[in-house]
Amino acid sequence: MGKDIITNNQEINNLFQKVVDLITQARKRVATTVNIAEVYTKFHIGQYIVEYEQKGEIRAEYGKTVLKELSKRLTDRLGDGWGYSTLKNIKQFYLVYAKRLNTVEPIENSKLRLQNEERKYDQDLVQDKKDKHCLAFSEESFTLSWSHYLILMRITDPMARRFYEIECRQQDWSVRQLSRQVASSLYERLVLSRNKDEVMRLAQEGQTIEKPSDIIKNPITLEFLGLKPDAVYSETKLENAIISKMQQFLLELGKGFLFEARQKRFTFDEQHFYVDLVFYNRLLQCYVLIDLKIERLTHQDLGQMQMYVNYYDRHVKQDFEKPTIGILLCKEKNDALVELTLPKDANIYASAYQLYLPNKALLQAKVKEWIEEFEESEEEKQINKN
Repeated sequence: MGKDIITNNQEINNLFQKVVDLITQARKRVATTVNIAEVYTKFHIGQYIVEYEQKGEIRAEYGKTVLKELSKRLTDRLGDGWGYSTLKNIKQFYLVYAKRLNTVEPIENSKLRLQNEERKYDQDLVQDKKDKHCLAFSEESFTLSWSHYLILMRITDPMARRFYEIECRQQDWSVRQLSRQVASSLYERLVLSRNKDEVMRLAQEGQTIEKPSDIIKNPITLEFLGLKPDAVYSETKLENAIISKMQQFLLELGKGFLFEARQKRFTFDEQHFYVDLVFYNRLLQCYVLIDLKIERLTHQDLGQMQMYVNYYDRHVKQDFEKPTIGILLCKEKNDALVELTLPKDANIYASAYQLYLPNKALLQAKVKEWIEEFEESEEEKQINKN
């Protein structure tokens, strides 16, 4: 009898949950500390290797021999995990991230600076849980695992690399999630959906969500659904595939999205209407309605979405919430049709989706062309002004 009372007692349940949370947090802190220590250690190893090569003015072919000899000796002394490819990655990691310092500083100065950063990071780890996402990190700090940096250091564009690093830290992406976001060209897709000033912010702050257009990507990539681009499928099949992969879909949508319902019904003038997918964005504090279209976008589709948005704004949205956003997710978007059909202040967007990973080289070329055109336009404005 006494055992049953203790087992079912709410205070015991609360005590149990507190202990579990404490142990879980402690294990996470230990794992994080170990991961960060590994990254700093490998950064120092890379610096030792580079300085050794620079002092001896070693040519590339001899550098390869040095790494192989170093690998053999480390493996003999410390065991597996120090192969030639690993040392090559360590060296490349240092070369990539040392560029943030502009000049390569003496190794003793570097060790002292990085040790100070390690101490600061350890202090940050014991901050209250509610503050852990508001911590300020210096530009040179390492806050991710070695596996994350193996992906990041292969990104040649420094602005893109910085963007992914910030997003990875802020959203706690796993290695698999980071790999997917890089492969899907998230940075390039966001760049092509923003103006020049906002592009600069991407590399400095990551993706900021302050207005409805900030949640739009060009295009939305749904390769994880497993639908073949050339296959015949219905809107229902597309919706079912999204529902079955909701975690990945939320990752693709971006920050702040919460899923509420599918085929959400509302009744107006004795007629039933159904919204394909209803989300809520906690950062914008508004509903986001998504309608799926596998055929060519029409003005009727836009008018229907406008009605959905109007209904939510007038009958569902609370006073403290922001206006509802409508997104038509379609195979081919038509910006001209959207602009002609809807008023300029409409919170409705057409966003194209694709069932395969985008051509990264093509997107990067588009980004470069877009930035060059913008800069030429700004130069012409300056010349005309003078």
